[in-house]
Formats: sequence, structure tokens, C-alpha cells
Amino acid sequence: MPDCQTRLGMRRALTFITGLVECLCFAGILFGWASLVFVLKKEGYFNYLCVNSTGINGSQVLDCSGQDEQLSLVFTIASFMNNFLTVASGFIFDHFGTTVARLLGIGFHTVGTLMVAFSNSALSVLLFPALSFIAVGGIMLLITNMQVGNLFGTRRSTIITLYNGAFDSSSALFIIIKLLYESGISLRACFLFLSICSVIHVLRTFFLFPRTIIPYPLPDDYTYGLSCNKRKRVKQNVRSQKTTESEPFSNKAPAKQEKTLRECVLSRLFIWHVIWLSVIQLRHYLFIGTLNPMLQKLTHGQPSLVSQYINAFAFTQLCGVLCAPWNGLIMDRNKRKPLPEGMSEHEADLNSSVLSLFLTSLMGLVFSICAAAPLLPLQYFTFIIQVLNRSFLYGGNAAFLSVAFPSCHFGKLYGLIMAISAVFSLLQYVCLALVKSVLHGDPLYVNIAVTLVILLAFVHPLSVFLHCRNLASQRVKSQLQ
Repeated sequence: MPDCQTRLGMRRALTFITGLVECLCFAGILFGWASLVFVLKKEGYFNYLCVNSTGINGSQVLDCSGQDEQLSLVFTIASFMNNFLTVASGFIFDHFGTTVARLLGIGFHTVGTLMVAFSNSALSVLLFPALSFIAVGGIMLLITNMQVGNLFGTRRSTIITLYNGAFDSSSALFIIIKLLYESGISLRACFLFLSICSVIHVLRTFFLFPRTIIPYPLPDDYTYGLSCNKRKRVKQNVRSQKTTESEPFSNKAPAKQEKTLRECVLSRLFIWHVIWLSVIQLRHYLFIGTLNPMLQKLTHGQPSLVSQYINAFAFTQLCGVLCAPWNGLIMDRNKRKPLPEGMSEHEADLNSSVLSLFLTSLMGLVFSICAAAPLLPLQYFTFIIQVLNRSFLYGGNAAFLSVAFPSCHFGKLYGLIMAISAVFSLLQYVCLALVKSVLHGDPLYVNIAVTLVILLAFVHPLSVFLHCRNLASQRVKSQLQ
């Protein structure tokens, strides 16, 4: 029925566009923390930790290092929760479906924004649970939106990476709040508006998403939401829960047994993917943690020059949504081409990811070398390659998991790998302590050591390439027999 197909196409387009706006404006706002801190300090949060101290010339100065440390702790805990609790979010998504996961994520996000809205300097401690709720709610919104890529088979990886780029760029929201605050709009009004926007998230959940998970590959005549044929939708949803096979359903062909979660986690592909993500992510976290002292050293302590480079770094971070789709286009480049002889669609997708993994590893190595080089003008290029590599890293992570493993385990595997990488990223504190105590503030030798560790990331694309070649050779042998 043409009218039905038109409505379905419009619904899919609306789901995609509204999902992009949701990720861009709400999901990853935590990472604009530096802009929000400016407002919080103006509002007097944790100002009781500021104490009078004696300056170099004997004058009295206000020392607010305690306030800065407490605000930094709020972000540290929230960012750790953002990654570590992703495993719980993934299990909820896989076991209870889209509706439950989204309602829970919306609930967390709304509670977090309301807690910030009704907090004040006397209730500064509310920032700890509030930002953690916002972080966890945001990552659940991202996980449920990434499945929208399943609706667009030939552009699946492109959409997944685009959503991850939008998640990175959503840090711009706190910059907007800072500008609104400076123009006279209160912090409470801004966060109350974010809370009210949760109504839109709820409407998307019930009208633009299925109750369960969008399957991949997408079955024929798959519908969701308000359908023009309710019986067809119910029948298709039942079928999609029973099978997630790559091959068309057939009574003559027995269903292929999917890998268990244990088999996926213990596979060589997953283990090397964990190492690939963890070592490159550690490089990024360490760079951000040592950026200010590094610039202080390279500029010989000139405040205006340090501010200039910090502003340049902040601006480049907003470009993640523009960089991320490039990686998806690389992974989807063979979608419209005929499959190579003897190769299944799954194997072709997996083989296409090799170039993406290699380029991400190469950019990570170049970024690490530039960051370690004590050349101030070079840091502009470092900022550009950093945001490009970060966009490829997180978008490629989600896209690879969706290609390499059964879709029924995507949420759990995505959550597990983010949790493991979060624990691994705690090594940044060891490195920072080493820089501060043993190396007297000079991160050069730690940067060189981390650059050497990044070489491990190149093993992953090689492993995937050999895996695909082995599968092809096994199929050739079986056909000859």
C-alpha cells in the first residue's frame, strides 16, 4: 500500500531527525562542564571552602583551591558513572526493550536537572547526585537512539557514528546556558526548561520507537509506532523477537544459532576491541588532564596566551558532530556494492571495519606524537586531530560492536566495554601523580610511554583482517568438499 509506505518513510525520517536533536541537545551535556563551572562559582557553590591566605608580598588573598577541587570531584564522579554504569544501562536495554530503557533514562535525566534547578550555594552537595543522574540518563538516551541506524541499512554505521558525534558536541549546551546566564536568565530557569523538555522525550518514546528493540537486519515490512496495519505490526514484532538472523526466514533452512554473551565476551575480536578502545581513550584523558600545565610550560606562563589556546581547544570540541559521520561513511562504503563471491553480508561489513579501525589507530598515534612534542604552534593541529580521533573512536566503537556481534547483545557489550575502559582510564590518575611528584610537572616522558602503548591498538585491525580471511578460506574449503 503506497500510502502506508509513505507514512512509514516519514516516520523513520522523523525518528532519525528528532533522535539527532535529542543527542545533540541533551545526551552528553555533562562534557560541557567547564562552562557550567563558571556559572556555579558565580552562584557561590562550595564557596565556603574559599579561605583567606597570605600572598607572596604579604597581602591577603582569597584561596579558592578547595572550591575548585570539590567542583572537579563532582565532574570526576559523574564522568566515571557515565562510563561505568553503561553496562547496567545496556543490560536493561537488551532485556526490557526500548520503552523501559528510555523511560528510565528520561527519569534519571529529569531528576538530575530538577536537582540542579532547586539547588543553591547552601545545597551545593546536591551537585554530586544531580550530575551523576544527568550523565547516566544521557548515556541511556544515546544507547536507545543508536538502534535507529538499523532502520537505514545502507547507512547504518553512518547514523550510529553521527549520533555519537552529536553526543560529543552536546557539550555546547552548557556554553549556551553560560551565555544566557550572563544575559540575565537564571540558572534555575535554564534547568527547569531542560526538565520540561522531558515531555518531548516521553512522546518520542511512545510514538517514534517500538516497545522492544529495532532488529538488524530489518525484516521485510517491519513497522513500529502508530502503524496503518496493526495486525502486521504485531506479527512482525513477534517475529523480530524470535529471530535476528542475517538470512531471510525460511521454513526449509534451520535457524542459525547466535553466539551467547559469554562467547562474545571471550572472543578474540571483543578482547582486542577492549584494548583498542582503552589505550586510545587513556591517551585522550591524559591529554585533557595535562593540557593546562603543558600550555603553562610552553607559553612560559603567559595567561593571555594560555587562554587563547584553551579557547581554541574548546571550540574544536564542538566539531565532533561534523567529524563523526566520516567514519560511518568509511564503514558503509561497500553497502551498495554487490557482495564478494562467497562472502556473507555480515562478513563484508566486518571486513569494511578494518580500514576504520586502522585509521582510528593511526590518528591516535599521530595525535599522541603531536601532544608529546614541546612545540606550541603545533598544538593547534593537535587540537584538530584530537577531536577527529575522538569522534572516530567512540562512533567506530559503537558501529563495530553492532557489526561484529549479534544485535541482541549490543546493549550489554556496549555497556561492558565502556565500563572496562572506564576502569582502565583510572590509570590517568597514576600518570598525573607521577607527572606532579616525580617529573616535576613535565609530562613529556609519560606522553612518550603512552605513545608506545598506543601501538597495541594496531593489533586490532590486523586481528579483524585475519579473522575475515580465515572465514573466507574456510568457506572455500567447505565448498570444494
